[in-house]
Amino acid sequence: MVEAVQGAGVVVTGAGGGIGAALARRFAAEGARVVVNDLDGAKAAAVADEIGGIAVAGDASAIVAEARDALGGTVDVYCANAGVAFAGEEPGQAVDEKSWALSWDVNVMAHVRAAGALLPDWLERGSGRFVSTVSAAGLLTMIGAAPYAVTKHGAYAFAEYLSLTYRHRGVKVHAICPQGVRTDMLDATGSAGDLVLKPTAIAPEDVADALFKGMAEDRFLILPHPEVAGYYEARAATPDRWLAGMSHIQQKWEEAR
Repeated sequence: MVEAVQGAGVVVTGAGGGIGAALARRFAAEGARVVVNDLDGAKAAAVADEIGGIAVAGDASAIVAEARDALGGTVDVYCANAGVAFAGEEPGQAVDEKSWALSWDVNVMAHVRAAGALLPDWLERGSGRFVSTVSAAGLLTMIGAAPYAVTKHGAYAFAEYLSLTYRHRGVKVHAICPQGVRTDMLDATGSAGDLVLKPTAIAPEDVADALFKGMAEDRFLILPHPEVAGYYEARAATPDRWLAGMSHIQQKWEEAR
């Protein structure tokens, strides 16, 4: 049981399906009052109706004020879950700048904007919880997905910054870093995801379980795939060996195409 979830005001972005919907359902089941956000208003409304929440459609970068009003003036937990990914790139093919810009805006700047809107109130009252759905790609990398891998590194770095800067002032931060999760986003990764992610993919509900376990233990880094810890250690300790291994996976992907 996570303290202070009962009755808390919670916002989950990108909650029309996938991990976001699973988080919204779990927070509601634990007694929270949940704002369900998604660009697709119909999907947000469907999940909100299911869990007795409040649907707030629109860009995740700009809904903090509306969500706060919907919750009666206070956001206790903000789940920055909305994200974008593109189908696996062809080997050697450059990604267009619009895809880079969108990835940066949704996967990083939406978190920055939300934190900027939330922190004044959280720091004044000495409490608040920011949950960032990152990805194992933010700790490691992902073949065939340069914008996703790079911006998820940025999302992880921003979550670290929030934690080290504000934890002594009562703000708790959690970075969720799963590998493959059975969602539409996984399907969008194409053959690269089929090779690297799908064999060990988990359900969105498993990610929600991992988050709640991590919150109960007051941990920053949430690893729904525990083996990622070993990969992360290897990347830091022996980077050339790790890169050689990833290059081997890249070559397997190229040969299979």
